[in-house]
Amino acid sequence: MRSLSNYRLEWFSNIRADILSGIVVALALIPEAVGFSVIAGVDPKVGLFASVAIACVTALCGGRPAMISAATASTAVLMGPLVRDHGIQYLFAATILMGVLQVVAGALKLGRLMRFVSRSVMTGFVNSLAILIFVAQLPQLIGVPEVTYLLIAIALGVIYLFPYVTKAIPSPLVAIVVVTCIALGFGIHVHTVADLGEMPTALPPFALPAVPLTWETLRIIFPYSVALAAVGLLESLLTAQIVDDLTDTPSNKSQECMGQGAGNIVSALFGGMGGCAMIGQSVINVTSGGRGRLSTFVAGAFLLVLLLVLDDILRIVPVAALVAVMIMVSIGTFSWKSIVDLKRHPGTSSIVMLATVATVLATQDLSKGVVVGVLLSGIFFASKVARLFSVARREDSQTGIVTYSVEGQVFFASAESFIGAFDFADAGRKVVIDVSGAHLWDITAVGALDKVVLKLRKAGSDVQVLGFNKASADMVDRFALHDKDERAAAGASLH
Repeated sequence: MRSLSNYRLEWFSNIRADILSGIVVALALIPEAVGFSVIAGVDPKVGLFASVAIACVTALCGGRPAMISAATASTAVLMGPLVRDHGIQYLFAATILMGVLQVVAGALKLGRLMRFVSRSVMTGFVNSLAILIFVAQLPQLIGVPEVTYLLIAIALGVIYLFPYVTKAIPSPLVAIVVVTCIALGFGIHVHTVADLGEMPTALPPFALPAVPLTWETLRIIFPYSVALAAVGLLESLLTAQIVDDLTDTPSNKSQECMGQGAGNIVSALFGGMGGCAMIGQSVINVTSGGRGRLSTFVAGAFLLVLLLVLDDILRIVPVAALVAVMIMVSIGTFSWKSIVDLKRHPGTSSIVMLATVATVLATQDLSKGVVVGVLLSGIFFASKVARLFSVARREDSQTGIVTYSVEGQVFFASAESFIGAFDFADAGRKVVIDVSGAHLWDITAVGALDKVVLKLRKAGSDVQVLGFNKASADMVDRFALHDKDERAAAGASLH
């Protein structure tokens, strides 16, 4: 009952603001969806209907209210070769399989892997995406009539100044209306939505992909589906985390995986391409007041109304107004504080952030940037933990017993230092290795301990290892060679 009440709250607690913000997002989705369709090598209607389907379905069963999902560039770039080599029907089949894989990922709760993405990687992801959003607007800023720049400036002025008048109506929506009225009233000839591509005029039919149900088909689409599913989930989960931070509310990452999968399956069945969460439109939605599932649903539903009912009005909206909205998103998305933090934060954190940004800009692929950032974070973390390690040698002058006290974390990154800390000139003496202040994490650590103990014993030392905590003792019992030698010797003495 409590979950049902929460679900209702996510739909109806912010109705007015959700509807208005959804309308703004619907308008902002149009140039993006058309542009991503071109990248994928398909008609504009494929990206537009995908945005409608994915937004509406994720609003119903996603795990992050107020997040916008639709056709995206990160998935579109992976689709081009498949469409070119095998045709659009194979794209639809690959998108269905992509959705199935995402549903399975949600059922397996793979969304928990987000905990391994550091704050530095998140910042790099956000900054690189902000730059990509701005760069995507450049084609609409180059080789256009000079009056276009004036319209963009007016739109930006309205976006940033209108909130001082009232916040009851989202300023991006007001900016779009104002610029459209100015263009019509003064007869200004600039690029409009109609110039972006042919708009659909009817609902798409429901149909299964027209591909043969054979192993050969699976062999063709499976690699694409895996890549699309992985990239889509990665971007969606990162965007969900960002919306969590913007709204200071939690989300269900596993449910979001399943919602993304369901959205992609429905999209393909209605002739749409695959997609995922969009940070730009999600930021527009949140900054315009959207907080609930209704805002996401309205974005998809109103986009469909625009395409099929209000298409005559939609066609006359100047692209300059939409460009201004996306510039606002780019400025708002970029973490300007991160520039100042480059000097304040540890050098390794700054390197991770900058490497993430550089990789994304070089490859135009957000997923590759995140992978590089996560790998660097792991390397730097392992290096830092490896340094939190010491071995102290103490010799009893009366008994001649040499004791090595090990403190810290022993694992693959510190195993070499562990071995190097022992003086093998102690051969022939009684040696005690005290690991009560240490933890052995992996088989590399156990192997390092084996190497030290066996080498000393081979040289004639009587070696005793003591002080294992429970987890380390379990590792040694399962994998250590020196421990097996002791037990074998004890067993032989009993006989």
